[in-house]
Amino acid sequence: MEVVLNWKGKMSFEGMGDTGFVQKLDSDTSVGGDNSAARPMEFIMIGLAGCTGMDVISILQKKKQPVADFQVQVHARRVDEHPKVVSSAVIEYLVTGRDVDESALLRAIELSAEKYCPAQAMLGKAFPMQLVYKIFDEDGKTLVKQGEYKAK
Repeated sequence: MEVVLNWKGKMSFEGMGDTGFVQKLDSDTSVGGDNSAARPMEFIMIGLAGCTGMDVISILQKKKQPVADFQVQVHARRVDEHPKVVSSAVIEYLVTGRDVDESALLRAIELSAEKYCPAQAMLGKAFPMQLVYKIFDEDGKTLVKQGEYKAK
């Protein structure tokens, strides 16, 4: 994998990887930026959410689960002092659908965490992650099941 980062002035940058898609980065005005784009640490957490989210939804689709909506939220804690690294995170999988099988979701989370998601494998060496889930009925409001995946 190759990544190029080009400075655009002040604290604004554009990054591009092998796919050719350009991503803008910036910082807060308090440190010289224009507050016009996401921060680098946000991209790391978005990458984590995207990596595991793509695994989990792909596995649920292969298991023919009736998912109507799916969201992954990463709640990351950072230390106060520089370099302000992430000290822990909760990854929350929110699944909406009629009769989504809890065991299918747990297996999808397990496969992502233990086998497929390189972001989770790599970042898991840097900080602990708690993996929790909620399954909502097709109305998106009624909580049907919730729980936590714990590695074996």
